Amino acid sequence: MTMETPGEPVIARSSDERLWGMLCHLSALAILIIPYIGAVIGPLVVWLLKKDQYPFVDDQGKESLNFQISILIYSTISAILAIVLIGFVLLFILLVLDIILVIVASVAANEGRAYRYPLTIRFIV
Repeated sequence: MTMETPGEPVIARSSDERLWGMLCHLSALAILIIPYIGAVIGPLVVWLLKKDQYPFVDDQGKESLNFQISILIYSTISAILAIVLIGFVLLFILLVLDIILVIVASVAANEGRAYRYPLTIRFIV
């Protein structure tokens, strides 16, 4: 295992590492099976399984978890705002944004590039 210097992007070195990094992102689509919290459970399981084995998976797992937790918070706020009808539009936009960004992140991870989601609150560092 190599040590990464701070600020240096983590790059996947093997096909297994790229595969598990991609699964960190794709597993967030579990929201389509388990509504609301499935997007957090999927990346959490993959990250916990492989974070100690691959630095790339550790990095991308944290990134995916942080983004999905952020989306969960934004969705909760939007659900509350549904009382005044604007929340329904925000929930739809968040769902579409989540799916698109998960696919973009998955492709980047499969290519061995670390992906950084926009609008992410960094809970897990």
